[in-house]
Amino acid sequence: MNRLGLKQNLPQFALLVLVNAFVGGMVGLERAILPALAEEDFGLAARSAVLSFIVVFGITKAGANFVAGRLSDRVGRRPVLLLGWALALPVPVVLLYATSWQQVVGVNALLGISQGLTWSTTVVMKIDLAGPRQRGLAMGLNEFAGYLAVGLAALASGYVAVDHGLRAPFWLGLAFAVVGLGLSAAFVRETAGLARSESRAEPAPAMTGGEVFVRTTVADPALSSATQAGFTNNLNDGLAWGLFPLVFAAAGLGLAEIGVLAALYPVVWGLGQLVTGAASDRLGRKPFIVGGMLLQAVALALIVASDSFLGFALASVLLGAGTAMVYPTLLAVVGDAAAPSWRGSAVGVYRLWRDSGYAAGALVAGLVADQLGLDAAVLVGAALTAVSGLIAAWRMPGAQPSGSTRMSSFAGPSTYQR
Repeated sequence: MNRLGLKQNLPQFALLVLVNAFVGGMVGLERAILPALAEEDFGLAARSAVLSFIVVFGITKAGANFVAGRLSDRVGRRPVLLLGWALALPVPVVLLYATSWQQVVGVNALLGISQGLTWSTTVVMKIDLAGPRQRGLAMGLNEFAGYLAVGLAALASGYVAVDHGLRAPFWLGLAFAVVGLGLSAAFVRETAGLARSESRAEPAPAMTGGEVFVRTTVADPALSSATQAGFTNNLNDGLAWGLFPLVFAAAGLGLAEIGVLAALYPVVWGLGQLVTGAASDRLGRKPFIVGGMLLQAVALALIVASDSFLGFALASVLLGAGTAMVYPTLLAVVGDAAAPSWRGSAVGVYRLWRDSGYAAGALVAGLVADQLGLDAAVLVGAALTAVSGLIAAWRMPGAQPSGSTRMSSFAGPSTYQR
């Protein structure tokens, strides 16, 4: 591999899309059944206790994202990917035989580390392969594979749990981990050389890890706008993950119907990214990010207003569509605004903050739900999501420089087109 572009690197790119589908499948198995497992097998009633597994998952995945970004720039992408898959192997085994909720929460920390290492690395590798003009398409394909797999695994877990018990879906998780590790070890090739070649063609000042962190978090208008939107997006996703099954159950829906709804949102999210990522390459990033965040806010409010399967389904479709507009586009923004030499680190910082949103969402959802009820918790998520969209509308650069996908100069924000 020595040339940039999806066409030139299609076999490796397609392989990484497949690998990321197995990454998504690992976490998708939990979305429909862990809240039910907490209540039925372990007798948990407090919402904050039920959602503790998401808090731990979000914190550890966020930290692993940051580590993955730094390591991928220093030692290469492939070793980090293989380490992430190796850590995934014990997760489904523990979930199959856990005798306490503490064991479930503890192994979710390991799942978070594994997800951070594997998913972050596949993102960086696809950005390496795609080159500067197809980043939106590349991220759309990456997130399509991951979140379509999340949705299909959630759907499968609901039906398997109905027929064979709440623990049975984790046998699928073991198969996902074995196949993902095998494919990565046997066929995935290192892509860091492409980033080095791009860096020589597009030189930029050296950046320390601290400088990348500050730039991505607050200093750079494009990067920091993407970071806060990513954090809020995953805040409402963490809320949806933990509370939606409980909201649906409170409305009288059965486990199979809850599994369908748990799948519908990420399936629409995954499929929609096939369109939105590529469209942002042509139309610009900002309209998709601002519009997607506001659409998510509307969808969350509609969840509260609904009391039937059809109402919940419509809201889930809208939530998935809004997230599809946002998710690959935010990653493409990071690829646009970061220099190739510190791209992996910038992706790691962005994903550190983005996946911290899982923990924040679960904490907010649990505390508000315990004090004010499920509907109030969902409405708080809707309000925060709307505010995030307005912040992106105000601060994010409004257009890409003519003839380029680069949102900014590496030297600073003064060359942005607004």
